[in-house]
Amino acid sequence: MLRELVRAGVDVFRISFAHGDIASGVELLRRVRAIAPDLAIMVDIPGPKIRAGSFGTSLVTLNVGDEIELVEAFGEVSTIQRITVEREHVLSQLHPGDRIHIGDGGVSLEIVRSKKQVVARVTSGGAVMGKPGLSLPSSIINDRLPTDDDRLRLEALRDEEFEILAVSFVRSGSDVDSVREVLARNDVMIMAKIETGEGVENLLEIIERSDAIMVARGDLGVRLPIEEVPHLQKVIVRLGIRYARPVVVATQMLESMTHAQVPTRAEVTDVANAVLDGASDVMLSGETAIGDDPVGTVITMDRIVRRAEKSFPYAEWGAGLGVQHLAASSTRASRVTAAITGAAWRAAMDENAVAIVACTRSGMTARAISRFRPPMPIVAITPSASTARQLRSSWGVQEIFLSSANDIDSLCDVALTQLKKVGLAKSGDPIVLMAGSSSGGAAITDTVRMIIVP
Repeated sequence: MLRELVRAGVDVFRISFAHGDIASGVELLRRVRAIAPDLAIMVDIPGPKIRAGSFGTSLVTLNVGDEIELVEAFGEVSTIQRITVEREHVLSQLHPGDRIHIGDGGVSLEIVRSKKQVVARVTSGGAVMGKPGLSLPSSIINDRLPTDDDRLRLEALRDEEFEILAVSFVRSGSDVDSVREVLARNDVMIMAKIETGEGVENLLEIIERSDAIMVARGDLGVRLPIEEVPHLQKVIVRLGIRYARPVVVATQMLESMTHAQVPTRAEVTDVANAVLDGASDVMLSGETAIGDDPVGTVITMDRIVRRAEKSFPYAEWGAGLGVQHLAASSTRASRVTAAITGAAWRAAMDENAVAIVACTRSGMTARAISRFRPPMPIVAITPSASTARQLRSSWGVQEIFLSSANDIDSLCDVALTQLKKVGLAKSGDPIVLMAGSSSGGAAITDTVRMIIVP
């Protein structure tokens, strides 16, 4: 199945460490790496997420008006009469009138008794399965990141080969810093999941201190008014990309395809609109984790994305960006890279270049030009296999080549050879190349060249 998913067009595999034990997660990670050595792996840690005990692998229906007991327990099953809550000391803080949402909010409960016995009434019914998350009032969830459970997972992951770490329930820039410090690796991108009111309020500082962003619409729509989610999605996507951060739009994108053969028209529109909003990535969750046809779902999403890209307003998007938005820091390297990528985009648009080549060690140059959303392919040349895999999460990076060449002339030769080899360029075609010069140093992209393919 994993091999078929690769062939269907997956760029990044997300492995959630919120489900199952750590050893099983690590084993799955290693299996994915062996099967897909050139693709990126995103590991998702749970943060202060509270989960119910398992309802099993079959759908369990909770009906409006049903009263259900909530009990603190670990490793025990949940039923339609009794839901086990796998977190200590939270049930005692609930009061009548408090609301609890299960999963992505389709099923909701209201506390009706909370002294010796905690009982809730179903106010919005629906089907649940597995170990769904429980969204409790934010006032009783005060865990700081990383949680103790997160730390155990980070320790187990420290020596594993993966490219992106997704952090749940990020509420501030300091949360990102704390997780980065515990992970203690500079080769892994930290992706902050925006899914709380605090995360929205502190969005700018979170973006500044993260390497990528996820619009986690499930919990975001539970913790904030649901009508706000489409507008927040647009704000988060636009601001993240202005800072050259890949931005993922996630949750319920093709939810009906968990069991249906075709998506709803609304879901198709949702995926297409995420592309038109400028999102770098669209993500499937339950559709591929427990769905009936993971491969068919990926193929369907791929078709929707490709069609949406044909209608993307490329020129308008690039013209609306300013070089001052490239990075939060005011370092010389950031300013120079901002200026060079802006010049490269304008040159490529003016001369209708067939490709833009970004020579990059960390991936920053490719991500910086990616924020302009040029209509021509972005080709990355890097000496780092890890960077090459990370760039799978960046918009428009169509080809990635490994090369140890350092000087600008050698990089031009590599670019021309590879572009002709894969059929992206032929004699007479213009290409734009960005790289660091010998005077500027490898850490600064300070050179842009227009090259006519001989």
